[in-house]
Amino acid sequence: MSEMLAEIRLPTQEVRDDIPFYTKTLGMRLDMIYPADNPEVIVVSGHGVRLRIEKGASEPPGTLRLRMEDPDAFAGGQRVLTAPNGTRIEIEELHPPLVLPPTLHSFVVRRLADQAPWIVGRAGMQYRDLIPDRLGGSIIASHIRIPDGGPVPDMVHYHTIGFQLIFCYRGWVDLVYEDQGEPFRLHAGNCVIQPPEIRHRVLYASDNIEVIEIGVPAEHVTTIDHEMTLPNGPANPDRRFQGQRFVHHQAEEATWAPFRLPGYTSRDTGIADGTNGVAGVHVVKKGEGAPDWTSHDADILFTFVMDGGLTLEGEGRAPHRLEAGDAFVIPPGMRTRYADPTDDVELLEISLPGPFGTTRG
Repeated sequence: MSEMLAEIRLPTQEVRDDIPFYTKTLGMRLDMIYPADNPEVIVVSGHGVRLRIEKGASEPPGTLRLRMEDPDAFAGGQRVLTAPNGTRIEIEELHPPLVLPPTLHSFVVRRLADQAPWIVGRAGMQYRDLIPDRLGGSIIASHIRIPDGGPVPDMVHYHTIGFQLIFCYRGWVDLVYEDQGEPFRLHAGNCVIQPPEIRHRVLYASDNIEVIEIGVPAEHVTTIDHEMTLPNGPANPDRRFQGQRFVHHQAEEATWAPFRLPGYTSRDTGIADGTNGVAGVHVVKKGEGAPDWTSHDADILFTFVMDGGLTLEGEGRAPHRLEAGDAFVIPPGMRTRYADPTDDVELLEISLPGPFGTTRG
């Protein structure tokens, strides 16, 4: 391919005023200036961008965001500057800390029968929001489907996130993860946690694949990694990513035990251990005994009905008969009962944190 250069054009009233600001204050390089006797155009480059600052240009001054590891050591520690030509300069951290907004607790019931719209998102996947208010931005829960199977137009990427779960609800999907060896198939009933910033890629999906994806916080950045090729090696399955390790829970290897709620049994996915207690994930079925009223002290308790049905009773609330595809959130301290479960009921419960208390009665 022949050589190419891209420039962003910005306006100015007088280029002579801009030269010292862009070269000295911002540390950019002066590449061009003309005409020599009465300059009207300068071109400067640096920080991964090339700017053409032109006298009388019709564009607005715009905003230039500079991200760096030590912003306090740049431009005298100023975070917002205005160039002589009017361009706003924002100085930000290269890797800003992840901010987890406080949870705005609410009782949420989301029904599949309500026919909430499916939104086309990243890589052509269709998304249905399971927690419309997102509890104040603290969590996003999505029901995701790909109607037509085959190769997925995905790229190696990672998420700046506190916790992320992918649970395969229907069908199967082929995935590959950083330091986890060769690609593998995630079957229905199995799940993975994607530790913060682990590189990964979705490769291939069955027809009518459906997954439940949980992300904390609700708004988080997805970054494409153009340098890494997956699989990479050698494998290092015990590696910790910001304190969390990759977990691939497989249903056929799980053991069932009495659940925290009377009348139910569950299999623990091992995710509480893998996240150092950040979150817990259980698959729940009908067990022995009768359901009873309980309350909990978890910050977030989200449940998706995967199969069968039950009646969700809440203190001071009308009962909700729930079926496959429905979801609900129970705030801490609220008394509820999962009454009249069908024999084939199956629930997916996600809690933050992983360990939390349940009070009966």
